[in-house]
Amino acid sequence: MKKFLFLVLSLAASTAVFAQEAPATSDVVHYTYGMHLDIAHVVKVTPAGTVCAPTPVQMTYKDSQGGVHVLEYDVMGEGCTN
Repeated sequence: MKKFLFLVLSLAASTAVFAQEAPATSDVVHYTYGMHLDIAHVVKVTPAGTVCAPTPVQMTYKDSQGGVHVLEYDVMGEGCTN
């Protein structure tokens, strides 16, 4: 019985720790000019495509309160030769 109780408590504790560490998934927000951004730390930025045209990229970042956000904006692709 003690082994079973230990197993259940260990599983519950590890689940609670995982829930604290896992970032909350955010909806993608599309950038508009003049938008106020509270960026404390950039987590990742998706690479631009290999086209010679504006292409969307996404930046995942943490704000000053620790919230995780995903911002989508357009950049010029990396496929231009000039």
